Amino acid sequence: PVFRRCSERAIAEQLLVPQVVYGYFPCQADKNELICWPDLRDGKPAGEPVRLKYPRQSTGQRKCVADFFRAVEVAAAGGPQYDVVGMTLVTMGSKASEFAQRLFDSNEYRDYLHWHGFSVESAEALAEMWHRRVREELGIAGHDSPNMKELFQAHYQGARYSFGYPASPDLEKQAKMRVLLEPERVGVDLSETFQWHPEQTTAAVVTHHPEARYFVVK
Repeated sequence: PVFRRCSERAIAEQLLVPQVVYGYFPCQADKNELICWPDLRDGKPAGEPVRLKYPRQSTGQRKCVADFFRAVEVAAAGGPQYDVVGMTLVTMGSKASEFAQRLFDSNEYRDYLHWHGFSVESAEALAEMWHRRVREELGIAGHDSPNMKELFQAHYQGARYSFGYPASPDLEKQAKMRVLLEPERVGVDLSETFQWHPEQTTAAVVTHHPEARYFVVK
């Protein structure tokens, strides 16, 4: 009943305004860094490169997100020169945050918590939906499990890594994603503490590597 009530109000008052910015960028991995170029001209990367430095596990398999992209050494040895990285940013828009604030200011705390959860999870649902779109455009969606429960357990090729999560905990890197994606086009900004605003926004780096899985850097 709570979910239905939130859904009906969101539709009636147009409180959710889902928008997406995403793109594909030529890239190379240089040890723990992923080098991304903002453009591709005449088959070659163009523009000022952006370097995303990822942490590496100190024990175990010593994984790092950069490992799932073609390395500079491969190109130097005469192999394919560049890989491709997908980046996505999805938002539910500022109306969702403004409505949450009105509920909070009115001391309607239970409704506030319900609405906040509903709008944030709506952003996550859009992120999952667009990850599927990216897999389709990269030609790897054929590896998706037909079972919805398994899809939520990452039974598909590749992975979607967001900053602030266990594999890449440093939120400051979102500033570099901002340079590439230009999320201001859909009304999204980055705070001084490197949080996306509106709050109902999430961004991710997408790899198509078949061995990419979610992991924890300790």
